[in-house]
Amino acid sequence: MAALIKAAGPCRMQTRAQHAPFQTLARAIAHQQLHGIAAECILARFVALFDPPNFPTPPQVIAASNEQLRAVGFSFAKVAALKDLALKTLEGIVPQPVELALLSDLQIIERLSSVRGIGRWTVEMMLMFQLERPDVLPVDDFGVRNGFRLAYGLKRMPTPRALAQFGERWQPFRSAAAWYLWRAVDLAREHKLPTCVSPPPRIAMVNAAKREARNKSAKRARTRAPKQRR
Repeated sequence: MAALIKAAGPCRMQTRAQHAPFQTLARAIAHQQLHGIAAECILARFVALFDPPNFPTPPQVIAASNEQLRAVGFSFAKVAALKDLALKTLEGIVPQPVELALLSDLQIIERLSSVRGIGRWTVEMMLMFQLERPDVLPVDDFGVRNGFRLAYGLKRMPTPRALAQFGERWQPFRSAAAWYLWRAVDLAREHKLPTCVSPPPRIAMVNAAKREARNKSAKRARTRAPKQRR
């Protein structure tokens, strides 16, 4: 990690615009599986539904019909996610900013990931880039895991659990560690990543061959299984 920090320079993690949790998560739902420009176009039509055309409140989202939300470009799944987000905000499960500041990272992850369509990774990005929490390591993030593989000279990707255990040594600055692991991917692409001089750490790695074999075996089992009689 020391050589990576030296090559990448000071941590320059850029924070995002500050929004209430409801707006942040609504925007995250809109962006799922879409190009940024397409998602922003849908969000603009979403905002324009309401008068005045400001970002809607949870009661406004609940009052809007599914047909109205579908018409602006949201899929059925995203409409359901937005409705659930609005309901959980009104119920207090999704906290307001004042309460959010008092919660631990784990409490925030547990509460926000209970919303339909919101996973742990989405909440971790919010913790890092909006709330500026300093000790978040998104071990399920492909870029973080790949950066670790490259920086430490591993042949395969580490498992999320193994990376979480290894990353405990970076407390309480695991957000910065994640930033440097993302930069490792950039440096490797530019052929500027320093070679790891120490032996690779003994860490559990994803075995691609075994995983593929398990997937094929499961597929064959499903194919051979007799159909259920109705």
